Amino acid sequence: MSGSQVWDDVDFYFSSHLTPDDDVLQAALRDSEAAGLPHISVTATQGKFLQLLAEIQAARNILEIGTLGGYSTIWLGRALPADGRLISLEYDARHADVATRNIARAGLDRIVEVRVGPALESLPKLADENPAPFDLVFIDADKSNNPHYVEWALRLTRAGSLIVVDNVVRGGRVVDADSADPDIVGIRAAIELIAAHPRLTGTAVQTVGSKGYDGFALVRVLG
Repeated sequence: MSGSQVWDDVDFYFSSHLTPDDDVLQAALRDSEAAGLPHISVTATQGKFLQLLAEIQAARNILEIGTLGGYSTIWLGRALPADGRLISLEYDARHADVATRNIARAGLDRIVEVRVGPALESLPKLADENPAPFDLVFIDADKSNNPHYVEWALRLTRAGSLIVVDNVVRGGRVVDADSADPDIVGIRAAIELIAAHPRLTGTAVQTVGSKGYDGFALVRVLG
């Protein structure tokens, strides 16, 4: 049996036991696929991981950078209390339309807001609103801008907040210091920023599964 088949089988085993079929989430994936969105949503087990992180954090305010079809947004939104708030930033208006419908179907449209446009334009506008500090920030957008997203996440959070940066391994290519790929350059810059910043402490976890070989950085904001 190939390595990738083992990864798929293990993912199926865990998801079938720990994240059983959910009509709303399955519909979100189906509608995303029907609309031609790329197949880059988090897996069910990863979505459940994000939900648990938000619940452990007792999050009331969540920021997501990169909405896609709203699959991860739904997982995160389900962790919020009735008066919680989740703001998700999406570059592509077509993706945002799909996500908005999926979020409404999940009954989360009262606490989730999708904002359309380049995140590096939306983030300064968000900061100008002086929002309550975000308890958790999930970064899953264009990897080349990861260091900028981490800097904005730090600005918009508080001591004790969590920052999750997805897709930091890229099949192992993150170790290539000579890579000219903007994604790899951005990921490495973000990791080095996290390592050097006096107000951040973090780690990175490598993962395998139905989406291949990748991983995420988990970062805590210090006082």
